[in-house]
Amino acid sequence: MKLATLKQGGRDGTLVVVNRSLSHCRAVPAIARTLQAALDDWDVSEPQLRQVYEALNSGAFNDQMPFDPVLCHSPLPRAYQWADGSAYVNHVELVRRARGAELPPEFWTDPLMYQGGSDSFVGPCDPMLALSEDWGIDLEAEVAVIIGDVKMGTSAAQCAPAIRLLMLVNDVSLRNLIPGELAKGFGFFQSKPASAFSPVAITPDELGADWRDGRVHRPLTVHINDQLFGQPDAGTDMVFNFPQLVAHVTKTREMEAGSIIGSGTVSNKQGDLNGSSIANGGVGYCCLAEVRMYETIETGKPQTSYLKFGDKVRIEMFTTDGNSLFGAIEQEVKPYPG
Repeated sequence: MKLATLKQGGRDGTLVVVNRSLSHCRAVPAIARTLQAALDDWDVSEPQLRQVYEALNSGAFNDQMPFDPVLCHSPLPRAYQWADGSAYVNHVELVRRARGAELPPEFWTDPLMYQGGSDSFVGPCDPMLALSEDWGIDLEAEVAVIIGDVKMGTSAAQCAPAIRLLMLVNDVSLRNLIPGELAKGFGFFQSKPASAFSPVAITPDELGADWRDGRVHRPLTVHINDQLFGQPDAGTDMVFNFPQLVAHVTKTREMEAGSIIGSGTVSNKQGDLNGSSIANGGVGYCCLAEVRMYETIETGKPQTSYLKFGDKVRIEMFTTDGNSLFGAIEQEVKPYPG
């Protein structure tokens, strides 16, 4: 099943069911006006939403609307919680290696995670806004899950059934603001502006066999200015799966329906550093910081700049048949107009 939120009907938008081909959609106010409302009563709403989804795919409705991602907000325009992990330890290892630091052994057994701002997400086709290019504007292409209610102390195995939906996310980072914030010992804040999620959230069964062991086993495709930048596999080298990430949060607290957990930047180990980029036969990257780390390791300093105003980013994932699973996050970097 595929769900989206249109930018109409108030701050939390209007929930629509989207057909598998992402061509048409239908509002479902009699079932749930918003996605959060559906998640709050998922056992009741999910079967009804699925009936609409099946009817949409069979062409049973005469009043369906064309689906346009430009009209979409993130599936949850705001959420009760947004916590982002760092499940791809290769990404963390590269960053530390570039500055000559060893990776602490506990990073392989206990996931890193930060709590991001969730009061205002950005639509999938809305711009990436910043006041200055000097802040080091970077994309981070990831996978995320929306969960149902989870009790404190729930095991990873018990967390798996609580995963309701999957999305893609651009977890924007302002790299040049990060060192000063981390030096204070309290983590990210100003360096993590509003994230953008894919136009569509999907139930795990839409992935078929590509959803297994709590991971999405599909390449995540990233373009910058229409040039292929990365296509690492999201299931490969994911040290902590999504149930483990959810269990990490619930060690000390309950989680409420509608909470979002991110995977962290998708990153694959690539052996020979010279083969890491797309141009050199590698799978490329999901953030600019990673290619800059490779350049630092290889040449002593980064060569690639961060994003500039006017740059365009596209993040998408496809089925084996080449069909878009979630729709695309398509954003242009722009100066904040306020």
